[in-house]
Amino acid sequence: MAKAVCVNGYKRPAGAAEDAGEGRAARKRRKADGGGRGPEEKSSRLTAALFGEDCEINHDQLYELLKYAALGKCHNATQPSWCRIYHQSHLAGVVVIVLQETSQLHFYKFYLQFKHLRKVFRHRFTLTTSANFLASLYGEGANLKPQNTAQGLTSTSSECVPKSSKLQCDPILRKYGEKKRGLTSYTLTLEEQKKNDYPIKGSPGCKGYIYTECDQQRTDSSPLFGLDCEMCLTAKGNEVTRVSLVDAQGQCLLNELVKPESTVVNYRTRFSGITKKMLLPVKTRLPDIQTRLKKMLPHDAVLVGHSLNADLQALEMIHPSVIDTSLLFARNEGRRFKLKFLAKAVLGKEIQCEQKLGHDPAEDARAALELAQFFIEQGPAKVAELNLEMLLMTEKLAEVSQNKAALQPRRCRVQNQLNEPPHLSKPFLDCLQMTGQKPLLLGRQELDSSGLCQSNLSTSNKQILQRALEDVPLSTFSIIQFSLGPEYVASHLLAGLCEKVRSKLTDMLTIYAGPFEESFCLKSVKKEFGRCGPIQSLTVVTETYQPYVCIQYEVLEAAQLAVESLNGAEVAGSCIKVQRPVTAAMLDCDVLIKELELDVENEGVIYVAGLKKSLTEADLQEEFSQLKDLETLFLPKDLQSGKHRNCCFLKFQKSQSAVDALEVINGWTVKGSKLRSRNALASGHLWRWIWQMNHSNEKQGGNILCEKMEQASDSEQDLRKKVKKLDHHIKKLYRSLQDNTLCVVLFPGVNSMHGSQSGLGLMGIKDDGGRSAC
Repeated sequence: MAKAVCVNGYKRPAGAAEDAGEGRAARKRRKADGGGRGPEEKSSRLTAALFGEDCEINHDQLYELLKYAALGKCHNATQPSWCRIYHQSHLAGVVVIVLQETSQLHFYKFYLQFKHLRKVFRHRFTLTTSANFLASLYGEGANLKPQNTAQGLTSTSSECVPKSSKLQCDPILRKYGEKKRGLTSYTLTLEEQKKNDYPIKGSPGCKGYIYTECDQQRTDSSPLFGLDCEMCLTAKGNEVTRVSLVDAQGQCLLNELVKPESTVVNYRTRFSGITKKMLLPVKTRLPDIQTRLKKMLPHDAVLVGHSLNADLQALEMIHPSVIDTSLLFARNEGRRFKLKFLAKAVLGKEIQCEQKLGHDPAEDARAALELAQFFIEQGPAKVAELNLEMLLMTEKLAEVSQNKAALQPRRCRVQNQLNEPPHLSKPFLDCLQMTGQKPLLLGRQELDSSGLCQSNLSTSNKQILQRALEDVPLSTFSIIQFSLGPEYVASHLLAGLCEKVRSKLTDMLTIYAGPFEESFCLKSVKKEFGRCGPIQSLTVVTETYQPYVCIQYEVLEAAQLAVESLNGAEVAGSCIKVQRPVTAAMLDCDVLIKELELDVENEGVIYVAGLKKSLTEADLQEEFSQLKDLETLFLPKDLQSGKHRNCCFLKFQKSQSAVDALEVINGWTVKGSKLRSRNALASGHLWRWIWQMNHSNEKQGGNILCEKMEQASDSEQDLRKKVKKLDHHIKKLYRSLQDNTLCVVLFPGVNSMHGSQSGLGLMGIKDDGGRSAC
């Protein structure tokens, strides 16, 4: 009986091996002969829900996609969790184009120059940064070997990156430096507390909160106390059900159950360990705990906890000096390590074990306290050497492997070693080679005949393109690396570019309105312009003969809507003019807005403003349900407070349905609120990136910033030309690809002493028309 044979994920009888093995070659010949795709041949399709908050993808998820596309179901590879490939077995190949040393910042700084990229790829996502991108893609196995060149030792393996260079990129060292410091250096500043939603004395949201009155000046010998609470969900919100306080020696000073004031909706027993039965005999209430804590804490006490803001908010208490271990052990992109992981990786302790019912707050408080003590005693340099990001990735991958192994019969485990994520034992390249596919790697690191990765820093982008045009058609999996060159990605130039982009974004989000009468009503102006979208700041300009108002919005669409709908309108008793700031950088603003509107990512997407903040997503779904072909509704949140904004994005299955919806929605009234709408400009990953850039507090000092911006300006013209050439190279390579080829373009992201910039991914399957099929 003939056995089944697998070719790129497609199962067929062994007797048909020769015929089926001819599949891709035959497709190439048919295309060369003008035959195209046969009527029996299916097109592969790619779908992805990359809309709103679901647009950040990490390297594990990217690996899922590449693995399934390259290996298919035949090797038990599963569909990626964040997107879906239909008819994977009909893919002609997989091509990954990596633009080394670039980030999302580069794409949007030179958005108009990347003409091909923005018009072809329908799917885009924010890519989390990696200390060594190619190593994270392949795994750091034996196939990634260094080579000594005249330029010095280089390699895709992170082991070959000089230790000092790796450490410089560590977010902990960027935040604190390398030297040991006392505990006062790690307490949160008032600004940091505000940014991270800590209760602040005198703030409107903290009315009725109890102040600990610990006002004595802190020194490096001030006492540390670990604090942790367990909460349940009540009709009021999160309420405390258990409080634990430990001292610097780890002694438990307080470990008490608390009865909530309101009716309990969810005890959250799985996490809190609290049950209805446990709280029945409890008499202690929140005011009792507040009084006891206030008495127990010395006047110079420093509280330590993991995401301590949530505990203090639930306790309704204000304390001026805190160390938050979720922020102390800093990560890129504002992400945070979990307490359970830090306890194991740093202290070697297992906490929050699955065998226990819920978390033990005394255990968690003690763990957070010991983590802070470790950080203070060892210093940032020692903590950075732990390489927590790599430990986390290894732990996750080991978890996945164990889960899979537990579910598989023993006899299947050997074969399924192919399915392991990129790990020290099975790099991605090995997985491909074990299936008979010879991967192609072109660029500054290339694979030699033995499968080893060799470096050649002198290779130009033009040479790489020529090689790619010849070799990509002969390979089923290719990685092509282009580079802007080290002279264009120096950290000081990156900082200058970052400030220029931030400055331009601020100008694009800002409008000036006026002139108004001397005694105009500012509240009326704010209300009228607020109907266009969420306002970040509003100030009155008094340097002019008559007053004007400067309004900075949070989203691009709101500023554009204000210019389009309120210019020449009567507001607060005056006929006003609405315009953006006029600067050299803003001269191409209209062109940029038009191109963003025509961007393939925004096809079939509209922006709606004027919503009442009390409306929920369910309310809006009901209101907009009558709109034809509505596919998705996205209600943006403030990334700090988590509160909904007064706008939303609607995505339609067909572009014409979006056009029809615009006509219906403009002037539509929902629960007493008149709506305004327009075509979307930044509906996908871009709105989040704009919010982060707009709220960034990493702005440099005056002279340093001016110097960096001047240096960036000097090289920007050359860089613009380089980017246009790079876009042309990608266009040429993309046009040479067969139909049904999955193409992924990656801006990997940048880590430097001046901060990190997240990456960007663009992807699609090429169809007959030369665009990516959706």
